[in-house]
Amino acid sequence: MADILKRDERIPEHLVGRRLDQAAAEVFPEFSRERLKSWIQQGELTIDGRQGRPKDKVLGGEQLVLDTQLQEETRWEPQAIPLTVVYEDDAVLVIDKPAGLVVHPAAGNPDGTLLNALLYHYPGLAAIPRAGIVHRLDKDTTGLMMVARTLEAQTALVEQLQARSVSREYDAIVVGTMTAGGKVDAPIGRHPRERQRQAVTDGGKPAVTHYRVKERFRGHTHVRCRLETGRTHQIRVHMAHVRHPLVGDPVYGGRLKLPAGAGEALKTLLREFPRQALHAHKLCFTHPVSGAPVECQAPLPDDLYLLLDALREDQEGGA
Repeated sequence: MADILKRDERIPEHLVGRRLDQAAAEVFPEFSRERLKSWIQQGELTIDGRQGRPKDKVLGGEQLVLDTQLQEETRWEPQAIPLTVVYEDDAVLVIDKPAGLVVHPAAGNPDGTLLNALLYHYPGLAAIPRAGIVHRLDKDTTGLMMVARTLEAQTALVEQLQARSVSREYDAIVVGTMTAGGKVDAPIGRHPRERQRQAVTDGGKPAVTHYRVKERFRGHTHVRCRLETGRTHQIRVHMAHVRHPLVGDPVYGGRLKLPAGAGEALKTLLREFPRQALHAHKLCFTHPVSGAPVECQAPLPDDLYLLLDALREDQEGGA
């Protein structure tokens, strides 16, 4: 059965002059601003018995009525795809996603996704929008992802992401030798000509990536990146922007560069590395029910271990 939500609340007088979606967010704090905005636009959240617009100003004292139904995502089929679960309780899951697994069905990937796997292992997620998924990783990026098991948990986790209170750290192996850590503060938006790509652009959304050097090699660097924002392809775009693209990145990596004097084994590995060398290593958030801090870590996958070992051997051989 789909969950039915029906609430009736009055806008407090102190919210006079606020936008309708802002006032609704204070009256119904358990729901995200985006979800409330959608309900306003669909006429499922009304003001004094009529449909308003998110940008309408309120006078205070109006009656807000929320009457909506959360439909089960019946168009997506459960599929027996293995999952590695790092953390689990009644409200939240944390998954260690493998390379090659698309997160959400879309054109070209109608099934075989993380969402299909979640519906198989946790059938109750059919009642939650997007089966509880609150953020994404690229198909070939590995590592940690949060999944909500209740509507309330999903709303709380989305709000934490919007407030930038979720800490996400990634391991990346980049081309070139970086001398020190730093910060990339450069807005990201859709590429003006190649619409499937993202780019640093003046008209983009604010994007900030912090990075520090973990290990240097002769022609590459292992860096640890921490996201302050969560834009599409953010680390990949930012590292390419500072001229240290990720090893194996098919979109932003540019022409293959091999260290001078590298052995054949390393050359072959770099030429054939099948994906961007990026792994979501650490995830910290506030539990949406208990309020306790939750910290999860995922070890490097085998392909990144092999690449780091080969780079270390090359470093020692060239010393």
